[in-house]
Amino acid sequence: MAGRRSGSPVVALVLLLVFLTGCGGRPAADSATADVQRLLDRRAVAVLDRDERAYARTGTAADFARLRALPLADWAYRVTGLHRTGDTATADAELRYRVAGYDRAPVTAGRTLRLSRDADGRWSVDADRPARKSAQQLWDQGAVQVVRGERSLVLGVGQSGRSLRGFADLADRAVPAVSEAWGTDWGRRVVLLVPKSLEGMAGLLGSPASSYRGIAAVTTGETGAPAQAPADRVIVNPDAFSLLGTFGEQVVVTHETTHVATRAHTTPATPLWLSEGYADWVGYRATGRTPREAAPELARAVTQGRIPSALPADKDFGFTGDASRLARAYESGWTACRLIADRWGEARLGEFYRAVGEHRKRAGAVEEAMREVLGTTPGAFSQEWREYLRVQLG
Repeated sequence: MAGRRSGSPVVALVLLLVFLTGCGGRPAADSATADVQRLLDRRAVAVLDRDERAYARTGTAADFARLRALPLADWAYRVTGLHRTGDTATADAELRYRVAGYDRAPVTAGRTLRLSRDADGRWSVDADRPARKSAQQLWDQGAVQVVRGERSLVLGVGQSGRSLRGFADLADRAVPAVSEAWGTDWGRRVVLLVPKSLEGMAGLLGSPASSYRGIAAVTTGETGAPAQAPADRVIVNPDAFSLLGTFGEQVVVTHETTHVATRAHTTPATPLWLSEGYADWVGYRATGRTPREAAPELARAVTQGRIPSALPADKDFGFTGDASRLARAYESGWTACRLIADRWGEARLGEFYRAVGEHRKRAGAVEEAMREVLGTTPGAFSQEWREYLRVQLG
């Protein structure tokens, strides 16, 4: 014990570190992150309150007019990173928001915010834009116009009110048609996003425009989510949609609304021939169209003796592939679902769809659902489907 001193340099160093970092062990540099988080909290409240003055007190208000019309239930930022350079900074943030009356869970979006600090040490927002590799939100493309239907909400940019009303009417007819086929165990409401152009659609999906050229609409879990995500938003390609007739417009919107309805039962176990085929089956269900009218590309192949040897694989539904091949993939899925409805009944088709989705994994899902719901095997079903094509399309 000789030579032990109470004033050890080590103890003094520890005390100095505690003083510098605070008694909770939090670095002083973290105070900037906390300040920015509080700033964004105030900005979020101003959005929800539609208070432009309060919004302007948090920084630039140039985008406030674009947000004003949005019917929001929630709007919140969470700072995930802060990169400072003197009195400027860049914040990485996750934006979470809900559309009132439609979203049960929040949509999430990555955002990058540029900030600056004044002489009094107060931070303000100079710009708020999509994060790198994140999709745009509709308001990033311009002022959002809102049209409400009985069962739909249409959000558009660069579109006439008359055009947006037309989309609402299509969706209002689609919702009960989907419920009649699928049932009522879904929200029975749909949100459509209508950008100004194909490029706007691609921006909302975070993909090149070439990926969706000729595609009238797609449905994703949330804006910018991967293609295999469950459905929440119907995103329209106005360039391609304008080429459809009245009949085609309704089939497309009913198809996409079906994806919204089946979201909770569409999992990685669900093959695209089933999810897309079922959506087409609902879309054509009450139209009176014959198989040859609804599946012209597949009918042409069958009459030429090119009957598919198997149901299409997921890769056959890629938008960047050959247009005829893509059409045959969709038509093959539709005829397979139509066969189930004709042979086993419409209720059994819905039961089969749900049974496949319950597996959560692809392996064995279709096989087990066919055995338990339809009393058949994939091999036997494929053979019956090929014969069905000969009869219906030959």
